[in-house]
Amino acid sequence: MHSLSTINVSGHDASEFLQAQLTNDLRRLESEAEILAAWCNPKGRVIWFGTLCATDSGFALSAPAETAEDIVSQLTRFRFRSKVQFDIVADSGTVDPAFLVQHGYPFIGRAQSEKFTAHMLNLDLLDAINLDKGCYVGQEVIARTHYKGATKRRTLRFESEAPVSAGDKVSDGERDIGEVLNVAGTDFLAVVPIDKADAPLTVNGIKLTHVPLPYL
Repeated sequence: MHSLSTINVSGHDASEFLQAQLTNDLRRLESEAEILAAWCNPKGRVIWFGTLCATDSGFALSAPAETAEDIVSQLTRFRFRSKVQFDIVADSGTVDPAFLVQHGYPFIGRAQSEKFTAHMLNLDLLDAINLDKGCYVGQEVIARTHYKGATKRRTLRFESEAPVSAGDKVSDGERDIGEVLNVAGTDFLAVVPIDKADAPLTVNGIKLTHVPLPYL
């Protein structure tokens, strides 16, 4: 199980601050209980991905317990004069790796943070990106990728004949072409070129079988 923490964001400028940072449109929370969103660096690489909901005092973000303090530390650097406060509630629950892998939801822990773009992680397919909300960190890269149709690498699901580990390289027999993202037993997600999905792929010599995701 992955341990989760909750980052509560409050203060007079909380809504405006998060709207300028996250990939999704906070105005959706006026009619929806929860949305998926991501926070990216200026190069469009995903720092955080999780759920976001409104609370009586502001907003609550779900985050991996191992990265919650790092995320708050980095968000604080963008605060400047905004009236925003961050509070971490530790031990906010767990999430099942088998569920995430089966449904194609990436888990962005410390090892995955700032390594992959939003499109590589299928965040556009998971309804975690709003292309009409205006500027936010990494927005230029995400918009350019979307409108140019330049998504050549995606998160895909595979089964392996033996266990593999997150961070292991995926090979097409000639060279490394991708990387294992999240693992649940012999079921895992990996970021690979789309056109290699059904090619004979291996990880450390272990044969892989492509398993279609429900949304791809």
